[in-house]
Amino acid sequence: MDIALYYQEKGNKEPFILLHGNGENGTYFKHQIDYFSDRYRVIALDTRGHGKSPRGTAPFTIEQFSCDLYDFMASLEIPNAVILGFSDGANIAMKFAIKYPNKVKALILNGGNLNPKGVKRTTQIPIEIGYKIARQFASKSADAKKNAEMLGLMVNEPNIERNELSKITAPTLVICGGNDMIKGSHTKEIAKNIPNAKLSIIKGNHFIANKRYATFNKEVEEFLQIYQKKAED
Repeated sequence: MDIALYYQEKGNKEPFILLHGNGENGTYFKHQIDYFSDRYRVIALDTRGHGKSPRGTAPFTIEQFSCDLYDFMASLEIPNAVILGFSDGANIAMKFAIKYPNKVKALILNGGNLNPKGVKRTTQIPIEIGYKIARQFASKSADAKKNAEMLGLMVNEPNIERNELSKITAPTLVICGGNDMIKGSHTKEIAKNIPNAKLSIIKGNHFIANKRYATFNKEVEEFLQIYQKKAED
């Protein structure tokens, strides 16, 4: 990897990696870091070009971010981990679990999508407009270039085929808000195509891990308890 990703961690038990969404950083998961750290080694990283992680020179794509995660785990000598991804973080997690199924012990996908069509048009249209404007000024402004790259992730990516989801072997929880910016039918399609995935829809919008964290954490915890029990049997 051409860069070193910034991360924060708390706890010293089973690795539990948190992947934030577009334009955010690991602090998004402040309510999860503290909550799960007594049972896990919680690691919240900043994706390439986000937060305190440098941009580097590699492509700014979901595919590259999944490769970065592989290198990150190798650098910390983490053979496998529980992974929770939110939004673009969920998309990175899906890519990663498809490519490296043996690296994922359990998977929580919050507000992910297979392609841009999974996003409600009321959300996607302003993103597309912002992307076109940012691209026009990208050659003249570093901020505009960065903004174009960020928005480009949502306009052009991810690109995950439904049939690829069958390669995910880890126990999986697909969780979203009832008023999520991802289409409900799309979220259900993801859960349906991952073998034995559990679908959970709770009250709230796209940002349930941050805004409805008590309910969100309870759902995740119950799922992980079932996973742990099966692993022990």
